[in-house]
Amino acid sequence: MDPTPNPIMEQALAEAEAAGKRGEVPVGAVLVAAQTNEVLAAAGNRVEELGDPTAHAEILVIREAAARLGAPRLADCDLIVTLEPCPMCAAAISLARIRRLTFGAYDPKGGGVDHGPRIFDQSTCHHRPEVVGGVGETACREVLQAFFRDLR
Repeated sequence: MDPTPNPIMEQALAEAEAAGKRGEVPVGAVLVAAQTNEVLAAAGNRVEELGDPTAHAEILVIREAAARLGAPRLADCDLIVTLEPCPMCAAAISLARIRRLTFGAYDPKGGGVDHGPRIFDQSTCHHRPEVVGGVGETACREVLQAFFRDLR
């Protein structure tokens, strides 16, 4: 796919880059109201900063948007993230009933949507969002590759 990232993916990329500068794996996420594209929450990974293995960008924006809306289900919301969500985040996306998931780079090793356990394809999954992968894939992948290249 890989068309030029849209403005929301650009915001997610900015969150990813900020996370990388903090020493976090550079993943960014933005959760928007589906009808208006109003940004309800935006975050980058904060696992190291918070000492919390669940502080992935996706989990942080789901928590913030749910608190902001006062609702545990986000059926009228879309999630845009720079990397294919891991199994934990994919399960949270399903539980939150998010309408659409858009992600940039695919993650053959740690992904849980198109790779690994394919959470949304399991018979135990209660909600499968619409999924669009590969949006701005090159830019998203480059942010991750630069971060890990600099670590070596």
